[in-house]
Amino acid sequence: MSAPGTFTPREMYRAVNRKLARESAAGWPVREDAPTSAEVAPVSAPAVYPLARSQRMAVCERPRNRAAKAGIGALSDTELIALVLQGAGGAHAASVAKAGALMLAGEGLAGIAALQPEKIESLLGNGRAQQIGAVLEISRRILVEQRGESPLLNKAELVAAYMLPVIGALEIEKFWVLCLNRKSRLLRRVEITSGTATCALAHPREVFRAAIRESATAVVCVHNHPSGDPAPSAPDISVTRQLREAAKAVDIELIDHVIVGRSGADPLGCGYFSFRKAGMI
Repeated sequence: MSAPGTFTPREMYRAVNRKLARESAAGWPVREDAPTSAEVAPVSAPAVYPLARSQRMAVCERPRNRAAKAGIGALSDTELIALVLQGAGGAHAASVAKAGALMLAGEGLAGIAALQPEKIESLLGNGRAQQIGAVLEISRRILVEQRGESPLLNKAELVAAYMLPVIGALEIEKFWVLCLNRKSRLLRRVEITSGTATCALAHPREVFRAAIRESATAVVCVHNHPSGDPAPSAPDISVTRQLREAAKAVDIELIDHVIVGRSGADPLGCGYFSFRKAGMI
C-alpha cells in the first residue's frame, strides 16, 4: 500500500487509462493553443515516382540521342517516326511504341503514306496525326519541286514519272487534270474527283472548266488504279471518249489520258497506260 498522496506505477498506469477512456467517450477536448484549420499546412498530393529503370528506355537508345551521336541517317524508320512524334520533348518509350504501331499498320514507310488520315488519327491521336500528315505532305512537295516548277509533260512516261510521287500508294481512285501551256509545260495540277477504291469518274465539264480557268491550251488527264494494274476499265474508256469530244468543242487539246498503277502489278511492266499510245485518242 503506497503512502497517502503517492501512486505506484501500476496505479498511475490505471488512472491514465481511465482518464483517456472518459475523454474518448466525451469527445477530445480542444487545446487553446491548437492551430486552426487555416494554419494547418494542406496535405500535399501523393508523390509521383519515376518509372523503374527497367521500364524506361536507355539514354543511349533514345532516338534524339542516337541522332545527335550518329546522325539522322543512322536511325531506323521507326526511330525517325518516333523522333517526329516526340518533337522537342515527351516520352521516348511512348513515342517509339506509337511509331511501331504506325509502321505495323502501314507495313512500312510507303504504306504509311497510303493510310487514310482517320486511321492514323485512331493510332496516334489528332495532334500527332497532323504531325505525320505534315511530314508526308512536305515529302510529296519536295519530290514534285525537284522535277522543276514547270515540267515538260508531252509524253506518257513523263506524266507517269511526275504523278508517281503525288499518287504514291493511294487506296482510292483520284482524277486530275494537268493544265499545260503552248509548250506542254505544266501550269497547274487540279484534282477533279476523289472516288472509291474502284471508281473516280470525272465529268468533262469539270475537267475543261479547270483548263479554261487556268488559260490552258492543252490538258493531260490522269487517274490512278489502287490495284496497281493500269489496264483501262469500260468506264475509263467511256470517259476518255467523252473527254476527246469535249476537247474538240472547246478547242483545247487533249494530249493524253494516263492511268498510273505499279510496274509490279502491270502485265506489261510499264506501270502506266496511255490512251494516246493505244491509239484511243
